[in-house]
Amino acid sequence: MQPPQLTLKAGTSWAATYERCVQSAPEAFGPDYVRNRWADAWQHDGRAAPALSPVDGTPIPGPPLLSGAEAAEAVRAAHQLHQQWRRTPLRERQARVSAALDSLEAHRDLLARLLVWEIGKPWKQACADVDRCVDGVRWYVAESERQLAGRAPLDGPVSNIASWNYPMSVLMHAMLIQTLAGNAVIAKVPTDGGLSCLTLAAALAVREGLPVSLISGRGSALSPALVRSPEIGCVAFVGGRAAGARVAAGLAGLDRRHFLEQEGLNSWGVWEYSDWTLLSEQIRRSFDYAKQRCTAYPRFVVQRSLLDRFLAAYLPAVRDVRFGHPLAVELPDDPYPELDFGPLINDAKAKELADLTDGAVAGGGLPLYRGSMADGLFLPGQQTSAYLPPAAILSPPNSSPLFHAEPFGPVDTIVVVDTEAELLSAMNVSNGSLVASVSCDDETTALRIGAEVRSFKLGVNKPRSRGDREEYFGGQGNSWRGAFVGGDLLMRAVTRGPAGERLPGNYPDCTLLPG
Repeated sequence: MQPPQLTLKAGTSWAATYERCVQSAPEAFGPDYVRNRWADAWQHDGRAAPALSPVDGTPIPGPPLLSGAEAAEAVRAAHQLHQQWRRTPLRERQARVSAALDSLEAHRDLLARLLVWEIGKPWKQACADVDRCVDGVRWYVAESERQLAGRAPLDGPVSNIASWNYPMSVLMHAMLIQTLAGNAVIAKVPTDGGLSCLTLAAALAVREGLPVSLISGRGSALSPALVRSPEIGCVAFVGGRAAGARVAAGLAGLDRRHFLEQEGLNSWGVWEYSDWTLLSEQIRRSFDYAKQRCTAYPRFVVQRSLLDRFLAAYLPAVRDVRFGHPLAVELPDDPYPELDFGPLINDAKAKELADLTDGAVAGGGLPLYRGSMADGLFLPGQQTSAYLPPAAILSPPNSSPLFHAEPFGPVDTIVVVDTEAELLSAMNVSNGSLVASVSCDDETTALRIGAEVRSFKLGVNKPRSRGDREEYFGGQGNSWRGAFVGGDLLMRAVTRGPAGERLPGNYPDCTLLPG
């Protein structure tokens, strides 16, 4: 029986989506270009970089790239905004941030559809990204009077550099909280995606009087200004270790607030365990957004005597993973498709991971599972170069990057061990991670093992997430530098407290909180 031919969901084309942006915020969007926001104005400047949607190769407006000199001018202008905003009473800041959240909520579906087209998120996950931003910041508004008692804004604006995968629930969320704390903010648009979504969100915030600057450019050009400019009060970074190391090097010698969230190979250990039904469900959910997130679990470390039962739980779960075009439906008015993931961020990333998988197998790794593009949901004749089916490699060779680094895609590695010492060695191979989990029937044993894992958060028989609100967040080893954040600590990281205060964090001369 032939599968049904799919079509694009009605009203969701890129042309229709972008036209709504132009109608909603004409000050920020031109017919085929997007403006930067700095010096308290929308600027039609920069050199537009070409861009394609990872969904199907549709041309979309690319970021208007600024030079380093222009970025330095934008930082100086943000500092002037900061001097005005820092004197704004908290009640007014609360009201303006709340009004911005109301506007984001009113534009939620448009923001989510931009996330689908720009970074390939399936609909449900795109909506969740917007909702987490709005709901999370509302919690801070409600708690801000308590959190900010006895504290003051920084001396300069907060500079934000973040990866493309969570434009709303990570980057916009942080920017709104930073303004709530009394700081102006300047953010670099991620070069790989999220331009229109972030620009629309920024436009809605600016309309409510929030001091938001948003600029585009290559990291090599903009980082010196966004990291080392004397006007900057704090640097907030979320991204990979290579880029994070460059930011950390730029901060060297500066007495400047910073928090640098970097990747790590998050591992899931399986030791003396028997609830395979639960683990199978957790494995399926682990493929959310193609594991393109900092708390994904691409490494499973399994006790040898349990390998057969682990595989009996793992393989059906990975075979059930659904991927494809996030807007492909049988009939135009059908609901959005239920997918675990869509494309990767671009075709270069898909090819990189495919080549790494092939290289790991050629080097001696065993291909436990390789999905087929025929299993994906695609439109007739659509471009699919940014898509990658899930894959799993048993015992990847030590020489492969898949052995020691986060793939940031739907490729799992499975390592078999015989002793607890081997388990810990395999789970700690990347010298620090953000999260880890141990599946073990005895919780005492799981906690004892977990105490030796170099991860900031530990899940026992469950995954861990980045968390926020009451739960703070950080990292160990090479996965984090600077102050810890989340909940009250996030407000403390972007404000000044009593003289001599030591911020909790992962850097010299700090108070290190337990994970």
